[in-house]
Amino acid sequence: MFRLIVGRAASSVVTLVLISLVVFIGLELMPGDACTAYLGRDGKGAVLDSCRERMGLNRPASERFLEWGGKTLSGDLGTSMQRDRPITEIVGWRLRNTLVLSAVAALAGIPLAILLGVMAGLRRDGPLDLFISSTAIVAMTIPEFISATLLILIFAVSLGWTAGVVTIGYKAPILDLVAVSVLPAATLTLILAAHIMRMVRSSVIDVLESDYVLMARLKGVPWRQIVWRHVLPNSLLPAISVIGLTIAWLLGGVVIVESVFNYPGLGRLAVDAVGDRDLPLVQAIALLFGIIYVITNLAADLIALLLNPRLRTYRT
Repeated sequence: MFRLIVGRAASSVVTLVLISLVVFIGLELMPGDACTAYLGRDGKGAVLDSCRERMGLNRPASERFLEWGGKTLSGDLGTSMQRDRPITEIVGWRLRNTLVLSAVAALAGIPLAILLGVMAGLRRDGPLDLFISSTAIVAMTIPEFISATLLILIFAVSLGWTAGVVTIGYKAPILDLVAVSVLPAATLTLILAAHIMRMVRSSVIDVLESDYVLMARLKGVPWRQIVWRHVLPNSLLPAISVIGLTIAWLLGGVVIVESVFNYPGLGRLAVDAVGDRDLPLVQAIALLFGIIYVITNLAADLIALLLNPRLRTYRT
């Protein structure tokens, strides 16, 4: 177990370094930089050179990346080029808002996915299974921005039940954020629940076809007891890793969803920072997303190992 944790921690550090490097190279290859985005039509000649010298953009890219990495290890995420403020002040509130949105989607989507997956697996190939599975496939294949647009058209424009976009500030109280997170969270929940549901359904079907369940049925064990004591515990174990991966996926989907709904979170800030070519801010946001992704997957693996002694023995 200890060797596994150390190995995963080491691979997580490598993953974070690669994420930062890919983001840095990607922004370097894009046309323009923070100065051209900031100066606009005035970005030329001596004015542009002066701006690049002030922001340190005239130095080699490798030197700037290593300097950023050294400061990050000490807890200093740097200063935003466009906003001229410490990045920790900029991302703090927006990170909270994104976590609130993700938590609402996860708390709604995970129980729903488990319930639907178990119902579909217990009624394999029946009308209910076909309906749930078909709906899940549709939800998985539709891009987030299309799902978000459809929800806005139905619940905001046609029915008028809620606002189509978020208008509160990024420092709003958490309860206010939850109140305006209905449509953004519903968009994320659709895809989150679809992925987890399909995994739970497959696990339930596999357990139902296992030898010990067949033996229990031959011995006359009541069906309800088989489901609660054998099917549910053993079918949910394989789904834990998928739940962790799907929650981590929220970090990618939240960028699009926050942009569509104008939600004041870290995803929307990332889109603005890319448009401004604000390299330190983009790197900091990518690093935060990477850290959450790594922690979520590591926690899911550890929970699966702790709950499954056979898997723990095999891997260690």
